[in-house]
Amino acid sequence: MEKVLVIVGPTAVGKTALSIHLAKKLGGEIISGDSMQVYRRLDIGTAKADAEERAGIPHYLIDCRDISETYSAADFQQEGRKRIREITERGKLPIIVGGTGLYIQSLLYDFQLGSQKEETPEIREKYEAFAEAKGNEALWQLLLEKDPTAAAAIHFNNRKKVVRALEVFEVTGYSILTPKEQPALLYDYFMIGLETERSFLYDRINQRVDLMLKQGLLTEAKLMNDNKEAQAAQGIGYKEFFPYFDGNISLDEAVEQVKQNSRRYAKRQLTWFRNRMDVEWFDLLQQPDELNQLEQQVVQWLEK
Repeated sequence: MEKVLVIVGPTAVGKTALSIHLAKKLGGEIISGDSMQVYRRLDIGTAKADAEERAGIPHYLIDCRDISETYSAADFQQEGRKRIREITERGKLPIIVGGTGLYIQSLLYDFQLGSQKEETPEIREKYEAFAEAKGNEALWQLLLEKDPTAAAAIHFNNRKKVVRALEVFEVTGYSILTPKEQPALLYDYFMIGLETERSFLYDRINQRVDLMLKQGLLTEAKLMNDNKEAQAAQGIGYKEFFPYFDGNISLDEAVEQVKQNSRRYAKRQLTWFRNRMDVEWFDLLQQPDELNQLEQQVVQWLEK
């Protein structure tokens, strides 16, 4: 079974810096496990590492989609597994880094993303009629209430997939993304989770948003404002500025909304990984001496 090192955790907790450090030390190459870093031209709002930060370490699944294109957990699953195989064959260690929990879980386990269940036209037609009457976003909100896992992976304008997910949930009582059977583990993985004290993390998130603004976040947000129908436009750090561009709220209000949504997302990220994955947790921000212990555990796992 191929070994895969995984680094997860909420936004602004130091995943990128640790991934570069360990890649240098262990002969690793990095696969981004982030649903937004795949998009070209969205660098600041997605917190991509620049060329200097990457320090010559190969990075994959970054800048591999145009902003007009969609990207799904199934795409990541297929492309991520291909990269793991290629990196391993070169004698290097694949290091998955990111905070998109569904993507990482579907990569490491044999999740069947989709359902072969028999279709039920009458249920499907009911949801189609609902969408015609109330719109795609209202339909997606319905999915969010019933099956948040599927809603997180499906864009609200992809009516066909939203309808299918609602249909499967109504018929089976299960998410279209979560099979009844426990999916098989595909890799020998060691998962490092980075966390820190909540108020300290929230301060770091707020500071990061302020820094992104200085770096030119508004330019990227304006680009997405001109492409509102794109899946990428729903990313945190972009959609919050749309009412500002329309003259409905102030810039300060938009910035505060970005910070609030980022903090909420960080909380959801932590909850996901705590409840669904086997993670070794470390606080390298406030306890930097934990790095030695972390490295020892990784080396022991590699030597098994």
